[in-house]
Amino acid sequence: MIRIRRISNPYLEVNIRKLEKVKEIIKVQIPLLSSKKIDEIELQMVDTLKYNYQTILFIAEDIDESVKGLAILLHMPDLQYCYLDYLAVAPGKAPSGLGGALYGRVREEAEALEAFGVFFECLPDDPELCLDKGLILQNQKRLAFYERFGARPIVNTLYESTVNEDEDSPPYLVFDGLGIRNSIPKQRAREIVESILVRKYADYCPESYIEKVVNSIQDDPVTMRPPRYTRTKINSIVKEHQNKKDKILLIVNDKHFIHHIRERGYVESPVRVESIRKELDKTGMFRYGDVSEYPEKLILSVHDKNYFNYFKKVCENLPKGKSVYPYVFPLRNSAKAPKELAVRAGYYCFDTFTPLNKNAFLAARWGVNCTLTATDELIASNYRAAYVLTRPPGHHAEKSVFGGFCYFNNCAIAANRLSKIGKVAILDIDYHHGNGQQQIFYKRNDVLTISIHGHPSIAYPYFSGFAKEKGEDLGLGFNTNFPLPEKITYETYSTILNKALKLILNFKADYLIVALGLDTAKGDPTGTWDFTFENFLTTGKLIGSLKIPTLIVQEGGYRNQSLGSNARAFFNGFYHSNSNKVKTE
Repeated sequence: MIRIRRISNPYLEVNIRKLEKVKEIIKVQIPLLSSKKIDEIELQMVDTLKYNYQTILFIAEDIDESVKGLAILLHMPDLQYCYLDYLAVAPGKAPSGLGGALYGRVREEAEALEAFGVFFECLPDDPELCLDKGLILQNQKRLAFYERFGARPIVNTLYESTVNEDEDSPPYLVFDGLGIRNSIPKQRAREIVESILVRKYADYCPESYIEKVVNSIQDDPVTMRPPRYTRTKINSIVKEHQNKKDKILLIVNDKHFIHHIRERGYVESPVRVESIRKELDKTGMFRYGDVSEYPEKLILSVHDKNYFNYFKKVCENLPKGKSVYPYVFPLRNSAKAPKELAVRAGYYCFDTFTPLNKNAFLAARWGVNCTLTATDELIASNYRAAYVLTRPPGHHAEKSVFGGFCYFNNCAIAANRLSKIGKVAILDIDYHHGNGQQQIFYKRNDVLTISIHGHPSIAYPYFSGFAKEKGEDLGLGFNTNFPLPEKITYETYSTILNKALKLILNFKADYLIVALGLDTAKGDPTGTWDFTFENFLTTGKLIGSLKIPTLIVQEGGYRNQSLGSNARAFFNGFYHSNSNKVKTE
């Protein structure tokens, strides 16, 4: 599994290590590049004035977060074009399609920047220009690769002429019109070529050479070489596709229904997911995504290993259709865990109504896969926002205990993964306190946890969620609770929500996770507030106005008659508030 993400701040501790690997790959794959140029990458990324362009770095990582490839794109905003500086993969057997995935990501970025096109250099496939016959085949493969995307060399100019007479293999200048155009007006081509030679090669190309190359551009429009390696003719037809970033990624836990508790009064039922999905399908705002599988270690980075192993084992051993409910509880984990699995449930649980059954682990485990899939799509900047429609929920699950229908804390697992590359804020707007996130991150300052909920004096889970709980050690000041009365007006609630959003802005979060509880709705059997369709619309607008890459994870909400319409209202507000210019750095 490979994800591609953009590195914005090269001086974050985690990114420093990534940059070291990037430089190692460049040194091996581009051996003629000077060490001085390689060592300048960080400075290029932060000092746009000095270099007169913006440097954008993408890295491709595997599931173990090892760097497998990179692409460096230069954006010239004054002339509105992009230049692909380097694209390279790590030595050894590269994952299938990695080069294409990296270049596809480069093209997406160029489109988002509304660039005229992408320019780059390729060594020639012409024997008259490349005297080293051993390189011809390699050059042909590289040019054939780019031609599949519609990128072809510019011809009838002196760009592919050497600076010094004793040199070999002067590069082609290749142009990718991003499927929109396959020609360049003469004057624009001259401006772009001059800017490339001056900004990239001023220390190598003398002014006389630059002037010679620029003046050699006479065709108007500039001529592109006909396709040489692809059978289909490239047409200058404007692409008619909507950038997927203009959609919200929707990841649905399609295994949730196996966790179906049929006891009377058990409200956390499969119909919840279908009620929401049915309404969201009407909006046209979502793009469905496929779920990838992730290793257990990402869960164990948040949850206790003994709890994980117990939960997995007890569910495997229970007969189909049989549910076990905790009924004996220790003074919280001060005692030794009982040997009998059914009795041990109380050792790892904090209530009497969250059951264990054969499929609870499987459904919760797949929910984690759904959440991490959406998380990695955000990291890769493929989407501005993602929604995980899953059950069972997760925000009550703590490091080593389950409860409140929750087994694995999806939001916390996602936040922990995102925290490796930036600052994360979790905003829990479920009616019930997000005790799981609070407990897991209580001593950390890289994840800001905020919960707006019914006061613990009247609302589950009763023993946490007080305003005085601010965090400990490094985490002091990074946990905020807004416990609210049994009955409130939406006006009061929105005032509190705005305070929470201000905290997130002040924290300068790179990513936002929203634990979306719809149990604040009028008539919900587990809540006491009376929020309406219009209220959820406003809540979505307010949260969307932050314009931060956002992961939304479904938590509570149990009034099925209004569940879907309230979700639709929230996302309508969020989408139209969030969809313009989004904070990405």
